[in-house]
Amino acid sequence: MSSTSPSELAFFATLASCGSLTAAARDLGITKPAVSKRLAQMEARLGLPLVNRTTRRMSLTPEGEVYLQHARRILADIADLDQLLGASRGRPAGLLRVNATLGFGRSHVAPVISRFVREHPEVEVQLQLSANPPALTDDRFDVCVRFGEPPDARVLARKLAPNRRILCAAPAYLAAHGTPRTPAELARHNCIGIRQGDEAYGLWRLTCGRGDAQHTEPVRIRGTLTTNDGEIAVNWALDGHGILMRAEWDVARYLRSGRLVPVLPQYRTPEADVYAVFPQRHQLSARVRAFVDFLASAFAAGTPAY
Repeated sequence: MSSTSPSELAFFATLASCGSLTAAARDLGITKPAVSKRLAQMEARLGLPLVNRTTRRMSLTPEGEVYLQHARRILADIADLDQLLGASRGRPAGLLRVNATLGFGRSHVAPVISRFVREHPEVEVQLQLSANPPALTDDRFDVCVRFGEPPDARVLARKLAPNRRILCAAPAYLAAHGTPRTPAELARHNCIGIRQGDEAYGLWRLTCGRGDAQHTEPVRIRGTLTTNDGEIAVNWALDGHGILMRAEWDVARYLRSGRLVPVLPQYRTPEADVYAVFPQRHQLSARVRAFVDFLASAFAAGTPAY
């Protein structure tokens, strides 16, 4: 009986990530029957089913979940070994899997990746954007760009750039509805809601003062518009629909141009600094180190201000 090969492990990891035979065929550049045949050959050789197939979707069997977990770890170890053995050449190479949130990834991470692969043509980058960041224990990604330092010793986190959330609105909205002077007055305004991650939806925390005089005031907001996409929320604010709390990275250019103006600028919001998060086992990987260094340099040069 033949043994499992790295290419077989990579095939199954791709199949699991794609979620369907059709998507896997498209990603691998082969036909759907070819994907189905290769999967059937794997299952026949192993003597057990790895995938539950239905007409609309597929899911992994318990054995498939175990196979996938080990496949990803083995593939990552092989890639890291290749990098360690080739470290003397100083050329990052191999597959780099990156995750970022939808809006920030599209606007800020993707352009950095474009410049990175020009400088490091031997690195293959797969970027996946998601509304919510993956769990810290998720091993599908080598680097995750996320807001806030993760409180978990199992991963390494490098601060890429400072970031603060800002309350803002279009001048037309404030002219029509008035400008709030205290956090309590926000309850009388239309506030644009964003449902993302594990953050408490509809609750804004505003802090004023320093030291012993510091005071944080939770404000329960309401509004007629809600989304899980930050870019949509910004566009609604630009259209004059209400007050928005959004990361400075996403609204700095509109604040500079005057299309949005700060609201309650004397109050601070929870920090949301930008971090690169990666598993401890990748700290010696040349491609991960090079990419994180590249991100840090790019973000330091492009930190927004208004």
